[in-house]
Amino acid sequence: MTTTTRTPRADTRQAGSDRRTLSGRSFHLIGIGGAGMSVVAQLLAARGARVSGSDAHGGPAFDHLADLGIATHLGHDATHLPAESTVVVSTAIKETNPELAEARRRGQEVIHRSQALALAAQGLDFVAVAGAHGKTTTSGMLAEALTDTGADPSFAIGGVVRALGTGAHLGSGPALVAEADESDRSFLNYSPRIEIVTNVEPDHLDSYGSAGAFEAAFVDFAHRLVPEGLLIACAADPGSLRLAQSAADEGLRVVTYSFGGPDTLPGGKPVGEGHVHLDIQERGASSTRALLTLTGATDRDPTDNTGGRTVELVLAVPGDHVALDAAGAWAAGIELGVEPAEMARALGSFGGTGRRFEDRGQADGVRVIDDYAHHPTEIEALLRTAREVAQERGGRVLVLFQPHLFSRTRAFADRFGQALALADAVVVADVYPAREAQADFPDISGDTVARRVPGDKASFVADRQDAAHAAAALARPGDLLLTVGAGDVTELAAIVLADLTAREGAAPGLPEDRGEPA
Repeated sequence: MTTTTRTPRADTRQAGSDRRTLSGRSFHLIGIGGAGMSVVAQLLAARGARVSGSDAHGGPAFDHLADLGIATHLGHDATHLPAESTVVVSTAIKETNPELAEARRRGQEVIHRSQALALAAQGLDFVAVAGAHGKTTTSGMLAEALTDTGADPSFAIGGVVRALGTGAHLGSGPALVAEADESDRSFLNYSPRIEIVTNVEPDHLDSYGSAGAFEAAFVDFAHRLVPEGLLIACAADPGSLRLAQSAADEGLRVVTYSFGGPDTLPGGKPVGEGHVHLDIQERGASSTRALLTLTGATDRDPTDNTGGRTVELVLAVPGDHVALDAAGAWAAGIELGVEPAEMARALGSFGGTGRRFEDRGQADGVRVIDDYAHHPTEIEALLRTAREVAQERGGRVLVLFQPHLFSRTRAFADRFGQALALADAVVVADVYPAREAQADFPDISGDTVARRVPGDKASFVADRQDAAHAAAALARPGDLLLTVGAGDVTELAAIVLADLTAREGAAPGLPEDRGEPA
């Protein structure tokens, strides 16, 4: 393979920093151009470490690292690997990677990206956001809100925060906001000051084996809190509520949040030291207005009167589930020292993250939305929001769905069918396999889901491009058409829009061109 090396132009280490705890250490990151890896690289360098890395494809984050003075190599080759470096990999890096194989041969230390992030986070106010779904939105809105308040946090998020234009940033402030990935148990490598758990709804059963094992991992995650750390848990989810109760019983600091007040929780009182009550006041196609009340809080500062205070939250994005995520982010902001009303105001400016109800355009009167939802609960929440938007347009909700992973499709086939029944019509493409092989699941396909959607709403079209054409053919003016899934279904929105445009005979208008909110 032909490789290219970019030489450092500047020293990224912070002069005069009192947190350069990694001076003298060297790290080499394989896949350094990825959103998550790039911010880890910056954080390690800021802590005084020597940092290098390689990436197969490059890109803006890769170029930015070189501009900052980090040695980057385009392409993977064993000659890129410094002999003294600790090698950092993600779960996606295969053992056949020439740099990883060379590190194994030499006996060099190899650690997961999460372990490197944990090293870099030492001394920072680390906020780890976990849950089977909702963590990208929650971590994204927290990062954006803290940025809006002037806190300049660092963050490592699994999606682009639209207003910030990135999912990774090295800030000057004391807070670090990161998604904590439960899929490979890597979230157990962190020691956060604050944990937000959006839900503990079983997923990744191919890895965990059972719902009980999945929940047990979250109990272990709660135990990773630093002394006097805070667990913020969504009480609207039964698994997360069980986690909160267990943690409180063990003496950990806990604040819960949900649509209900403390009187709706077991025993009629908060689980732990406080509860955020979310009260939806008004729903719109492009906004949500709610009240947030923190009750029962026992702050360590006796002069603070936060407990019982109510503030208004006006979000610029729709969906009760998004407002619920905001409630968790609000509690975290307060714990980090932001005044409650100021935190609510900052959350109100949140414009969403990439692939979360992302408006891709409109043609022939059909609005096309792309969303990452790939779990039945996510899809249910998405389609309820879509129904509210479609009703204002006087149209129907159409879904082009691509299941993600054969194992997840098999485990949740019935629930996928129930969730997709909330749409008016559904086209199901074949399964996006990701790390799995069809040979290991010979009886599982997209049709496994389509056959479980009640009535005659759903059709199975195996080829994804053919599925996009079929979905576009179903649409008529006023409809809302959603491309849904965690795989490459996001690319199909362009095909749908092209078909609609050809039918209309005009170019598709983007949201900003129409004067409509995204």
